[in-house]
Amino acid sequence: MPYTGSAGIPAGELERRHHAGRDAGAPRIAGQRRCHVVYPTVRSVNAVVNAVVLISSPIQVRCDKYRLNMELSNDEVRRYSRHLILPEVGMAGQKRIRSARVLCVGAGGLGSPIAMYLAAAGVGTLGIVDFDAVDSSNLQRQLLHGTEDVGRPKTESARDTLRRLNPNVEVILHDVRLGRDNALDILSPYDIVVDGTDNFPTRYLTNDACVLLKKPNIYGSIFRFEGQASVFAPHLGGPCYRCLFPEPPPPGTVPSCAEGGVLGVLPGIIGCIQATEILKLVLQQGTSLMGRLLLFNALDMKFRELKLRRDPQCPICGDHPTFKELIDYDQFCGIVPEPEPMTNPDEVTVQDMKKALDNPGLGIKVIDVREADEYEIAKVDGVPLLPLSQINERFTELDPNQQYYLHCKAGVRSLKALNFLRQQGFKYLKSVKGGITAWSEEIDSKVPRY
Repeated sequence: MPYTGSAGIPAGELERRHHAGRDAGAPRIAGQRRCHVVYPTVRSVNAVVNAVVLISSPIQVRCDKYRLNMELSNDEVRRYSRHLILPEVGMAGQKRIRSARVLCVGAGGLGSPIAMYLAAAGVGTLGIVDFDAVDSSNLQRQLLHGTEDVGRPKTESARDTLRRLNPNVEVILHDVRLGRDNALDILSPYDIVVDGTDNFPTRYLTNDACVLLKKPNIYGSIFRFEGQASVFAPHLGGPCYRCLFPEPPPPGTVPSCAEGGVLGVLPGIIGCIQATEILKLVLQQGTSLMGRLLLFNALDMKFRELKLRRDPQCPICGDHPTFKELIDYDQFCGIVPEPEPMTNPDEVTVQDMKKALDNPGLGIKVIDVREADEYEIAKVDGVPLLPLSQINERFTELDPNQQYYLHCKAGVRSLKALNFLRQQGFKYLKSVKGGITAWSEEIDSKVPRY
């Protein structure tokens, strides 16, 4: 059954299963259909609906005065000539861009277009926060990194790419996990913070740190074919991320890009919107997305917009804030430390699965509960498909007295299938620990990993 705390926001419009995801009492937005994915709860009509655009004048941001007063070199004039001939930019605007200090939280799908376009535009100082290493699965969308970078720290790969793009930009690396113990120190030197994160704890942390430091937070998120963007700046009268999404979704209910997928070009679109908002703020031109949530659906090629305003009950930026300092964001998002590995009596290994396949006399049948599109990517010969999404309708095709081993990609969905079938009276069930990923790693490397 869908989570309906923010019911009514169409699929993909309020952080599409990513918050991509709660306040169960939040009203449904009139005229919109029930969603079938999980979003964080929109607080109330105070956050969305009948709201006003809170800002039409440019946002003021601090700039480095030394760089602001420096003349552009001849090389810089040639490099930025298409900016300089824009009346809205000109020499003064390009100097503002050069004097700006922007922190990009994340060097992945969103961080790639953001950092690359800001570097190309001449932003003087770019900070990059990321502690991850480049994986081959990143290359479909994370343009900061190339094939030769697989295994390298993302910060180092990003630095090299940005230096090749524009050697005039100072790139500062923060090769650490952003946490409540270091966030304020890392964010403090920068004028603007841009959110390129892919997990809820870091997203709430980034928001709260920006509110406490009074810095604009340029927000974006993506999932499958949909994305959204906004500017959060409550110190300037607008809302913060918590005004829109006061609570995170329950752990495990929102799939990551690794689980749900994402169209490779989508972060490019949303990231470019975020980069555009940053340049507008620096130039003090145009109308920002503050007070507005921009929604994009790539399949329909449509943009929509929701108007937002600050929630006076918000715990971090409201009239009477209860959060005075950063909190434990893993705990807030319901993420608990993984316990020491224990043997689950409902699980078997891929070695057990191989024995079952090699020895039909054991009387054990193996079922793949992944989805059909995953089955086309990789499968184990001789293992039939019964997708978890169809199991409630098709479980009668199975013999409740038969012994089954169930496998999926990593062992999570197969446990869900096991629990469902057990409720239907099936007794002889096991879930294959690690799923087809473990099979590829430990049994047959010819089976692709995805």
